[in-house]
Amino acid sequence: MTQTNTSQIRSIDDLRGPAGRLEALLNTGRDDAPYAALVCHPHPSGGGTMHNKVVYHAMKAFSSFGLPVLRFNFRGVGLSEGAHDEGLGEQDDVLAALDWMQHNLDRPILFAGFSFGSNVGLRACCGDPRVKGLVGLGVPVHAEGRDYTYKFLPKCTQPKLFISGDHDRYGPRDTLEGVFARAPEPKRLVWIADADHFFQGTTESPNPKLDLMQAEIRLWLQSVFSLS
Repeated sequence: MTQTNTSQIRSIDDLRGPAGRLEALLNTGRDDAPYAALVCHPHPSGGGTMHNKVVYHAMKAFSSFGLPVLRFNFRGVGLSEGAHDEGLGEQDDVLAALDWMQHNLDRPILFAGFSFGSNVGLRACCGDPRVKGLVGLGVPVHAEGRDYTYKFLPKCTQPKLFISGDHDRYGPRDTLEGVFARAPEPKRLVWIADADHFFQGTTESPNPKLDLMQAEIRLWLQSVFSLS
């Protein structure tokens, strides 16, 4: 019998981090899904939440393979308790989400994060044996006065996919390619033409590029993890 994807969105009430309850949503996926996915949102000061367009489109890419996908709001965002901690406590929020997934979903985990969420999530997930693959979307280097470093990347041996727009002002191509060069294989770096940090278009090509970003995630999942 062929099983169809009957994923539903469910509010999660028992995800707690060190700063308190974390507001979260789970796209349930298929019962026989070989992986589960975690997706993290951009910086709260720019309005970043788990409902961000890039986060949503990344979630849909994983969900298209029937994977359960967890999104949550970092501490101090939406209904999540606690206060913003400049990316330090937020790493503990990611670990709390991984713990919840391990306990409740009990399958290998794939991670994706956008902007601030990519930096925080990569820091927390690199080297964690529960996490089998990592996706960094709009990986930032310098944004709104905040510097992001990646000295941890040389120890990050899981398969990695970086996707950025070639007009991303927070992750200039030359700088980000230098960051990428220090990461060990297996890895892939994709530049979306005429896309800005948010995978929106440019003056020359104004149409949003979120579908192209989504397609690259799907292609990577198919080629690296044999998902279909």
